[in-house]
Amino acid sequence: MSHHPIAIIGAGLGGLTLASVLHAHGVEAAVFDLDSSPAARAQGGMLDIHEDSGQLALRAAGLHEEFRKRIMPGGEAVRVLDKDAVVRHAEDDDGAGGRPEIDRGVLRDLLLGALPGGTVRWGAKVTGARPLGGGRHEVCLADGTAFTTGLLVGADGAWSRIRPLLSAAQPAYSGVSFVEADLPDADTRHPVSAEVVGGGLLFALGHGKGFLAHREPDGGLHVYAALRVAEDWADGVDFADLDTAKARVLEHFADWDKGLRALIADAPGPLTPRTIHALPVGHRWERVPGVTLLGDAAHLMSPFAGEGANLAMLDGAELGRALVEHPGDHETALSRYEERLFPRSEAAAAESAANATALFAEDAPQPVVDLFTAHH
Repeated sequence: MSHHPIAIIGAGLGGLTLASVLHAHGVEAAVFDLDSSPAARAQGGMLDIHEDSGQLALRAAGLHEEFRKRIMPGGEAVRVLDKDAVVRHAEDDDGAGGRPEIDRGVLRDLLLGALPGGTVRWGAKVTGARPLGGGRHEVCLADGTAFTTGLLVGADGAWSRIRPLLSAAQPAYSGVSFVEADLPDADTRHPVSAEVVGGGLLFALGHGKGFLAHREPDGGLHVYAALRVAEDWADGVDFADLDTAKARVLEHFADWDKGLRALIADAPGPLTPRTIHALPVGHRWERVPGVTLLGDAAHLMSPFAGEGANLAMLDGAELGRALVEHPGDHETALSRYEERLFPRSEAAAAESAANATALFAEDAPQPVVDLFTAHH
């Protein structure tokens, strides 16, 4: 059975940031991910990377300059519309904002490129882990193999296989589901939708639902129809039948502006349903020797504060820094890391929950306009 002094479960942004910061200080870690390769699945849409979290993490990994070369100009523009497509709030991107946009896949590739070949073990699906005493753990994989580690980090997302070592908490349905769609080459093929969305981020809201969309670097639009529906709503929709799926989504927007409905109606397909889950606000655990969590495994929250990826990266950077500052003393490093993790993630999760209330209020978009006005 192989042994790894530091094992990171999950090659998402948080796990890769941790590995990158450790590598930058001469400390190697093994990363295990269930995907068969880096290209096994799409990585999602655009991310706004915040000065006080995600960008700090990239600086810690020595990657901030390379990050700046990859951001999307104009991506910080914002438009807030009501259901009749009336613009209620708008902000241009003057290049002076602190939250530049980058494609999630591009950012992940940047982090992967900073690691030595072989750091990530692809196709390594973790099925469970158990303590061996003295802070050591055994981790079991789906192929029947196992390994031991002196420090186990669960960076494996919402349904973490490592979290049960620390906490009995499980993500709960937030009450909101997304249906995702893409409109490629929008300026040419979908000019009305391109005009509605603008150059950055769109919120079109009203009566507990709405459309969220953003411009992508390739000229396409990534769209989310957001609905307050039962958790099993998507089970009753045949998403393999594009026309049927569109009709079932758009029946929730029957009296909405035609240009907004086109964000779904004109999508060439497919439509992809997503249920939004979250861990309890303030989720934390007692210190358990030799194991900790970061990112969604630690503090899964709804996406309505834009903090998930940023916090995961900051978690990774701060854990990496703590381990470097306390070489050979994992318990002190983990204690210092968790002392800062818990209040930071609780504040972000509370903000995300509050923003969800504003986004899906009956009188939306007014509460969202108020949030932007207060921010400025």
